[in-house]
Amino acid sequence: MLAFVAVCCAVPASNAISAYVTLRTRAQDGGLVEGGSAADIPARMLTAYKNAAGHVGAYVPKCRGMRWPVLAGIAKIESNHAAGRTIAANGDIRPRIYGVLLNGSGQGGNTTTVADTDGGKWDGTASGERAVGPFQFLPSTWESTGKDANDDGLADPHNADDAALGAALYLCGNGRDLTQRSQLQAAIWQYNHSKAYVSEVLGWIDQYTAAATGPATNNLTGTVRTVIDAALAQKGVAYSWGGGDASGPTYGICCTPSGKSGTSIKGFDCSGLTTYAYAKAGVRLPRTAAEQAGVGMRIPASLGTIALRPGDLVFYAYAPGRDATIYHVGIYVGGGQMVNAARPGTVVRLDAVTAMSGYAGGARLL
Repeated sequence: MLAFVAVCCAVPASNAISAYVTLRTRAQDGGLVEGGSAADIPARMLTAYKNAAGHVGAYVPKCRGMRWPVLAGIAKIESNHAAGRTIAANGDIRPRIYGVLLNGSGQGGNTTTVADTDGGKWDGTASGERAVGPFQFLPSTWESTGKDANDDGLADPHNADDAALGAALYLCGNGRDLTQRSQLQAAIWQYNHSKAYVSEVLGWIDQYTAAATGPATNNLTGTVRTVIDAALAQKGVAYSWGGGDASGPTYGICCTPSGKSGTSIKGFDCSGLTTYAYAKAGVRLPRTAAEQAGVGMRIPASLGTIALRPGDLVFYAYAPGRDATIYHVGIYVGGGQMVNAARPGTVVRLDAVTAMSGYAGGARLL
């Protein structure tokens, strides 16, 4: 355990997905480039999500609350936004994205045989069924849901615009109110009957929503504003294990529990970022996240995140309630968001406070 918390910020294994791979195959997650922002989404895919969210009302007038982060949350899990593919100006994705053949072989976790319904039209094989496109529709589902969103005369699940609109319609159903958390959960559950899947998609939706709205900092003054402005100014700086101090980004050290080294990366880890931001306001912090939890007025996790105020430190632990197990810290900016140096392979970014597991309360220093 000490190896995880000595520097900051290893991320515990959590949110494991297993049940839903029977009907879906998941692209490898290359890491979020900039929190929940659009930076990890190819521009053409983001355009497709936004267009679909804007036009779904023409097909399902009673649907409320369809937003691009909802579609992005689904597509992140299903195909990592068509990662590794080329997306043409008209939205066509090549090479096409195919899931595993659902023949009960066990490959990719599938144990159910699904008979062919399209003669290979969409999934490239007549020997069975497999999910297709960036939103991983089964051909049979696509035939009843798909729409021609880019006006080329073909409703194609391998086209970003068509697939995004199809997903929006499927999630909207007969007219869900997706502003209601319960109905949003029901829509995701319909998409894939897995509690783990619903939880992970909701996490991504929350992160994308947090980045889309951005922090409201205009009304902040004094040292709180200084700390938050200093932290936000580092957005885009690379994560570096052991990196960062009161003076700014530094080269890190070796190595994370998974073997990631920061020695060649100039940047911040989580507690390096908080150390730097608070130093700008004249507050000296100890170096590790667990030690920082002992500074200032502790905000118990039992009060919930609603008790946090802008400028507060936000902690995450392997065993919430035991500060010695704290592995991560961020800086709360309001609106359910924090400035976060999350993990190797990412950059300093805005995240929802729900982005990390094991919420362990906060600390108020200002």
